[in-house]
Amino acid sequence: MDYETREKLPPTKQEREAKKEQARKDAETALVARKKADDAFRANFERLKAERRARESRAREAAETKS
Repeated sequence: MDYETREKLPPTKQEREAKKEQARKDAETALVARKKADDAFRANFERLKAERRARESRAREAAETKS
């Protein structure tokens, strides 16, 4: 029997379960990483928004003082 004509055997029940478990662990890891990235993005977004509001407030106060 050569390699070209050999058929691949179907996975055993244990192999299928192990593959499902590995896929579940990979998905869980990906979700944790995604949540961490989303949290970092949100924190940075809020920080930048606060800086922008403070800058606008200072500019508004400076304009009122000049008037």
